[in-house]
Amino acid sequence: MANLKYLPQYPLSLVQQAQALFDAGELPALLRRKYPDPHDVQTDKALYQFVAALKQRYLKNAPLPSKVLYDNQQHPLKGTLGTNTTISRVQGGRLKTKSEIRIAALFRELPLPFLQMIAVHELAHLKERDHGKAFYQLCCHMLPEYHQLEFDLRLWLNCRERESG
Repeated sequence: MANLKYLPQYPLSLVQQAQALFDAGELPALLRRKYPDPHDVQTDKALYQFVAALKQRYLKNAPLPSKVLYDNQQHPLKGTLGTNTTISRVQGGRLKTKSEIRIAALFRELPLPFLQMIAVHELAHLKERDHGKAFYQLCCHMLPEYHQLEFDLRLWLNCRERESG
């Protein structure tokens, strides 16, 4: 019985249900039925346009990130699926600030709802830096099923690890 290591903060009863499906080998098929379709956001340019459209729809007053790209260095085992960084530089007598969103390259192969979830998560950091109540309220405003998608992504990561290990 392999532990579901991406679920440590969830209630024990929920983890036990997921563990039973995982041990029975039913979890991958369940997730494939729930999220059957891949997406076509494969390039950094397409990802930038995808994130810019979400930002324009939900965060009109937030600045558009200067870069949005897939990153091969982001990995769940390293603890990151995406990052939102801000870089400040002095140009002339002014301070210029640029933000950059990097999303793990593994999201190229995931269903669109998971890509939406991570994009919404990183966009929410434009307004709320910390993972507090306001941050998650903003995520749910942009994507009402945010929490379910985050949970399902964690299940998917466990299944992926089992298949590759």
